[in-house]
Amino acid sequence: MSSKRLSHVDTPEAVGRRLRTARDRAGLSQRALAFPGCSAAYISRLEAGDRSPSLQVLRELARRLGVSEQHLATGRGRAERQDAASILVQADVALRLDDLGEASRLYERVFAEAPTHDDRAAALIGLGQLAFRRGEPREAIANLEQALQIYNGAVDEHPALADTLGRAYATVGQLDTAIAIFEKCVNATNDRNDVTGWVRFSVLLANALIDSGNFGAAAEGLGHVLARADELGDPLLRARIYWSQSRLYAVKHDAVTASGYARKALEILELAENVHDLARAHQLLAFIELERGEAEEALRLLQRGRELLAGHGSRLEETKFKLEETRALAAVGRPEEAAALAMNVAATLRDADPHDAGRGYTVLADVFHQLGEHARARELCELAIEVLEEGANPYLSVAYSQLANLLEEEGRTDEAFAALKKAFHAQQNNAAGRALAADAS
Repeated sequence: MSSKRLSHVDTPEAVGRRLRTARDRAGLSQRALAFPGCSAAYISRLEAGDRSPSLQVLRELARRLGVSEQHLATGRGRAERQDAASILVQADVALRLDDLGEASRLYERVFAEAPTHDDRAAALIGLGQLAFRRGEPREAIANLEQALQIYNGAVDEHPALADTLGRAYATVGQLDTAIAIFEKCVNATNDRNDVTGWVRFSVLLANALIDSGNFGAAAEGLGHVLARADELGDPLLRARIYWSQSRLYAVKHDAVTASGYARKALEILELAENVHDLARAHQLLAFIELERGEAEEALRLLQRGRELLAGHGSRLEETKFKLEETRALAAVGRPEEAAALAMNVAATLRDADPHDAGRGYTVLADVFHQLGEHARARELCELAIEVLEEGANPYLSVAYSQLANLLEEEGRTDEAFAALKKAFHAQQNNAAGRALAADAS
C-alpha cells in the first residue's frame, strides 16, 4: 500500500521539507497557499511529512509556488521562483502560438502574484488581448481600462494596450472612442518619429473611420501612409495598408480596385504564413467577389479561409464567414442551404455588437428577400434597425431603405414612404456626425 502511495515522490518527509522551503521563499502562509481540496491544515500535515500529496495536489502546489512539479516530488528540477517578467514572456509566447489556455493561466498567475503595479498592468494587457482574441471585446475593454488606470491614463505610451483597446471599442460599436485612441497614438508616434508605430495606428484609424462612414478622412489618411510606404521594412504592415485600401474601395462600391488591393495583401500574407490575417483576407476578398457577381469564386475563397481559421478564430469571426457564405449560396442557386445557414447566423448575431449585428441582419434580410420570404426579410430589417438605432451608423439608412422596398412590394406605400424618410434622416445624421468629428479634430 505504501509503495503505491509514494510512487510519484521520493519520501513524504523530503517532500514536506521542500514544500516548506518553497513556501517560505514565496512569502506565502499556509492559508494563502491553500485551495479547494488542499486546506491549510492539510498543507501543515504535508510539511510535517505526515501525508503524501496526490499528483494533482502536488502539481497545483508547484504551480502556485512557481517551482517545478519534479522539484517538489523528487528534489530534481527547478527550485527557484520565477519572476513576473519571465512568466509574462512565456505567456506572450503562448498567446502568439494560440495556446490560449496556457496564456490565460500564466497571465492570471502574474496578476495574482506580481509584486509591482507595472507587472499587474502587463498581465491585464495580456488578459485583455486574450479576451479580444476569444471574441469577448467587452471583457477586453474592462481589463485594458484597468491597466490604463494603473498607467495613469497614458494610452499613447503603451502601443499594445492602445491597439487592442481601440479595436475592442470599435468592435462594440463605440467608434468615436476608438477613433480618439488611434488619433492620440498617431500624433504621439509622429512626434517620436516612430514610422512603424505611426503606420500601424494610421491604418487602425483609417479602418475605424471606414466603419464610421467617414470615407474621405480614411482615404486621406491612407494616402499619407502610402506616401511613406517605402520606409517600411515590415511586409505585414504593408499588407495591412493594402487590406485597408481594399476595405475602403469595397464600401465605396469600387469592387475592381478593392479586389486588386485585397489580392496584393493576400500575396504578402501567403509568403508570411500569417494564418489568422490570411484567413481574414480570404473573407474580405470573398465579400468583394460577391460584390462583383463572382459567387463561385467567393465560395472557393470562403472554404479556404475557413480551413485557415479553424482553431484560430473567435465565434464572431466564424459568423462573418458564414454571413458571406449565406450570400454566396443564395447567389449560386442553393436556396435551401442558404436559408438554413442564414437562420444559424441570425441566432449567432444576437450576441454580436450593434455594428456587426446590424450589418449582418441587413445582409440576411437581402438573402431572404431573394428567396421570396418577405415576412422573414422584413423581420430582419426591423431587427437591424432596432440594434443600429443606438448611435449614428452607416448601415441604419441601409436597413430603413430595405424596409421601405419591402413595404412597397407589399403595397403598403404610406409605411414605405415613412421608412424612406427615416432612411434619409439617418443618412443626414450620420453625415452631420462625421462633419462634427472632422471639426473637432
